[in-house]
Amino acid sequence: MKTVILIVLIIFTLLSSGKKFRWCTLSDLEQRKCAELSKALTAVLPLATANSFARISCIRAHNTYDCIDKIRVNKADAASLDAGDVYSAVKLYGLTVVAKEIYDQGNCVFAVAIVRRGTLDIQRLRGARSCHNGARWTSGWNIPLGFLLARNDLSWDEAQPLSQVISEYFNASCIPGVGVAAPQLCALCQGQKSYVRDKNHFCETSGNEPFYDSEGAFRCLKNGVADVAFLDHLTIMSATESEQQEYELLCPDGTTAELAEYSTCNLGKGPGRGVVTRHNFQKITNKFLSMVQRLFGRKGKERARFELFTSAPFGGKNLLFRDATQHLQLLEEQLEIAYVLGLDYVALLKGLGHEGSSLDNSVVRWCCISDAELRKCEEWALSIKSDPLVCVQATSMTKCIEMIKSSEADAVTLDATHVYIAGRCGLVPVAVECYGRDCAPAAESSEETGKLIHLKHKALPPVYAVALAKKNAKQINIHNLRGRRSCHSHLYSPGGWLFLSRYTVGALENDTENCDIDSVYQNYFWKGCMPGADGNLCKVCIGDSEVEGARVSSRCAASHNEHYYGNMGALRCLVGNPSGRSFGDVAFLEHSNLLQNIKNLDSSGWAKGYTPIDFELLCPDGTRAAVTEWAGCNLGPIPPSTVMTRPVTVTKIYDFLMKSQESLGSKLDSEFHLFQSWKYGGSDLLFKDTTQYLVHASHMSYQEILGVSFFQLAELVFNCTPAGILDFCKQDICKSSSNDS
Repeated sequence: MKTVILIVLIIFTLLSSGKKFRWCTLSDLEQRKCAELSKALTAVLPLATANSFARISCIRAHNTYDCIDKIRVNKADAASLDAGDVYSAVKLYGLTVVAKEIYDQGNCVFAVAIVRRGTLDIQRLRGARSCHNGARWTSGWNIPLGFLLARNDLSWDEAQPLSQVISEYFNASCIPGVGVAAPQLCALCQGQKSYVRDKNHFCETSGNEPFYDSEGAFRCLKNGVADVAFLDHLTIMSATESEQQEYELLCPDGTTAELAEYSTCNLGKGPGRGVVTRHNFQKITNKFLSMVQRLFGRKGKERARFELFTSAPFGGKNLLFRDATQHLQLLEEQLEIAYVLGLDYVALLKGLGHEGSSLDNSVVRWCCISDAELRKCEEWALSIKSDPLVCVQATSMTKCIEMIKSSEADAVTLDATHVYIAGRCGLVPVAVECYGRDCAPAAESSEETGKLIHLKHKALPPVYAVALAKKNAKQINIHNLRGRRSCHSHLYSPGGWLFLSRYTVGALENDTENCDIDSVYQNYFWKGCMPGADGNLCKVCIGDSEVEGARVSSRCAASHNEHYYGNMGALRCLVGNPSGRSFGDVAFLEHSNLLQNIKNLDSSGWAKGYTPIDFELLCPDGTRAAVTEWAGCNLGPIPPSTVMTRPVTVTKIYDFLMKSQESLGSKLDSEFHLFQSWKYGGSDLLFKDTTQYLVHASHMSYQEILGVSFFQLAELVFNCTPAGILDFCKQDICKSSSNDS
C-alpha cells in the first residue's frame, strides 16, 4: 500500500504542470512499444485521467540527431542514446545525462569485430567491406577507430576529416549517421533513398535503415553484404547455435575466438547507453524513470502488464532501451560528463575530434613538473621544426598522468614506478630511454641516426638502485638504517621508494602487520626528505629558497622546485645545504649519473671538495663498496624511463619524438639538446641526461617494459599501499552499480 501511495505522490509531483512526458522514438516498432507503455501507465494509475493528462506521449523522430534537436527545442523530453551520441548531446547541444543503462556486467559494453569463420584476421582489415552500428558510436566507431589509430593501421593527418581516412581504409561500408561527406561509408546501406527528408532512410540512425544499430550491423554481415561487422557484445550474447558455428571474433593479437569469448577477445570496452534530457527537465525525467522502473522494470510491481526492457512482443529488439538492460542507474545532477562516460572514453572522443577540430588536436602538449623543466621545454618548442609543441606545467609526475588521462596534456617521460601507475590508468608506452655506451648494441642500426629505434629482444642496459652513505660514517650499513635520517629521490621513485620496501618492511615485521610502505617509512626513519611525501619524510626538505616566496610552497614538492628532488637532490640532501649543515645519513638514488652529480656538487657551488671517494655504496649483504661498484652492490635493476601517452595519440607522439631526436638528439652543432639539462639549472629534466637514444616501444605493453619481477613487486606494494592517483583512475573502470533506481 505504501508503495502505491509513493508512486501516486511521484506522479502528482511529476504531472502537476499538466504537460505530457514526451519520449523520442526512432522507428515504428519503438512507437508501438511507447504507445503500450502509455496504455499501461493509464491502466495502473487511473487517478490522473486522460482528459487532464496523457502520461506519456511518443514523439517520432527521423534519426538520433533529430531526437537530440527535438529535446533541445522542447518538442520532446528524453531518449536513450548510444554513449557517443550522449557525448554529442551534452557537449554540442547543451543537454544533460540523467541515467545510464546497467547490464549484467555493469554499465559498459565490449566492442567486438565479427567475421565469417576463417575469412579474415585483425591484420587484414584494410580493403575489407565493413558494417558499423553507428557513426561516432562506442562499439562501431570510437573504440575500433581508436584501436586502429593506436596500432598505426590508420594513418590520420588531422587536417583531413577522419571519415575520409576510413573510406580509404575500407573498401566500402555502411556506417549509419556518417553523413554525406564520404559516400563510400554509406555504400553498403540499404535504407530507402528519397529527396524528401522524412522519406529518406538511407544510411540514417533510425530503425528504417536495415543495417542500423548493432543488430543491423550483424544483419549486414549475415546477409553477405560485408566482410566484418563492428558492434557491441550484447548483440551476440543471444546468438543462435548456427550463428556461433558460422561466425567468430577477431582478437587484437591476430587470433580469432568463439562469439562467447567476447570478454577476452575484443577491441576495447566503453560505456553503454544513457538517457538524455534538458537541464531544466532533469528532476522530472529522474522521477519519471524512477516511476516506470518501479512499475515495469525487472523487479517491477506491474511487470505482468508491461516489461520495460523487453521488445519481443513488438516484433523488434532494443526498443526504447537495450533488452539487455537490468536497470537504469539514475545520476546526480550536474555530474561532469567525464565521470558519466569515463575519463579514457572522453579523452578518446576528443582525440577523434568529436567536438570539431581544435588547436589541441594539432599540437603536442608535453607535461613538465617544474619551472626548470618548463624552461627546457620552451626552448625545445622554439627549436623543433615539426609539429607545434606546447609546454604544460603540473606539480608532479602523478599530476601529469592525471592530466594526460583527462586530455589536458599528451605526453610525459616517467620513471618505472610511474610507468606502472600510468599503465594501470590506461596510458601506453611510446618510447623508452636507452642509457650508456652499451646502448647501441640493444638497438637496430638505422641509416638515419635520429630515428626512434625498435627495441630488440635483448634487454636495455639497466639502471641500478643504490643506497649511498658518506665514507666516514663507518657505522652505517643497509641493516641498521632504522631511526636514521634518509634522503630519497621522490615519492614512488623506483630506487628511493619501491625497492627500499624490501629492506624496511621486512625489518618491521615483528612490530607491525602493516604493509602500507608509506606508513612503514614514517615509522622506520627518524626524519628525511622524500619529495611528494608528508610527515617525518618532509622535515629535511628545503624547497627552493632562490625563488622569492616559493620556499614554503615548493618545500617537499614532488618536482625539481624542491632542491632535494631527484637523483641530484637526494645527493644534495645527503651532503647538506650550501652552509655545510648535513641533513642525511643515507641517500637512495640511481647509479646512472652518480659520478657526474658528485662532480656537480662542487662545480655548482652547492658543496665544495666532494669527490667519489668520499662516498660508499651500502650493499644488500650488509657490506659497503666503492661508488663505482654498482653492478655488484645495488638494491635492484630499474627498468628504463618511458614516454607514455593515451592510446589514440601514440602515433602522433612517436612521430614528434622521431623528428625531435633526428634534429635535436645529440648533434654537437645544435644549440638545444634533448638529453642535457645543466643550462636550465637542474638535472634529468624532461629526459634523463644519460639518455643516448629514445627507443621505439609502442609495440610493447607497459608490463613487458617493466619486466616480471619489477611488475610483481609494484603489484604487491600498490595492492597494500594507498595511492590517490590510482583511486582517481579507478573512477574510470566499468563496473556494475548496486543501485536499482
